[in-house]
Amino acid sequence: MDIQTAKYIINYFPNLLTDLERMAIRHSQSTYKLKGLENTNLIEIYRTKGWLTSDQSVLDLLKESYQQFELNTANRILSQHPDKIFFNYCPKCTKLSRTPYSRQCRFCGYNWHNLTVARFKVRDFFQITDRGFFLSGQIVKGEIKVGQFIDLTIVGLNRKPKVEKIEFLLKREQNNIWEDVAIGTNELTKEDQEYLKSIGSFALPFDIINKR
Repeated sequence: MDIQTAKYIINYFPNLLTDLERMAIRHSQSTYKLKGLENTNLIEIYRTKGWLTSDQSVLDLLKESYQQFELNTANRILSQHPDKIFFNYCPKCTKLSRTPYSRQCRFCGYNWHNLTVARFKVRDFFQITDRGFFLSGQIVKGEIKVGQFIDLTIVGLNRKPKVEKIEFLLKREQNNIWEDVAIGTNELTKEDQEYLKSIGSFALPFDIINKR
């Protein structure tokens, strides 16, 4: 594995990192920011905030170099969770895109934005017994139809479940009333569902695509 692939895995699938690996990343980033500074008060603040650590288990992960840590971590993730990593390769030159949701190749310039038929901004995720798992929110672009697919790679899941139901929810908050769209699917595991519910609303819209 090359270092760019390792960074891709770590940056875009952070839900697969262990607690120790997350701490190692924070420690390394904080050490870099404090490099050359002799402000003991600032260093103590970083330690109090948990941005620096003396945990030997964490430091052992970084004992060779940060780049080697990235390679080791990415290889572990790929070995343990191969089905949860989505490698977004260019359909034309087959090189790895910059992000899981890129639609234009940084190498050959090929554009495959035509796969995206709509964009959906999620407010909430919820399960209805015997009816499936739903994403509720607003369509910000295009039109969503049953049979299309929800691209979840933007939140670190290698999943593109089929849109099986489209319903409308009347939402009320204080004196405001509005209608949300709810997209239903039965293609997510319990683990996937719990991860999405833990996220709650998400700032960036999800792509709705016409094939996976």
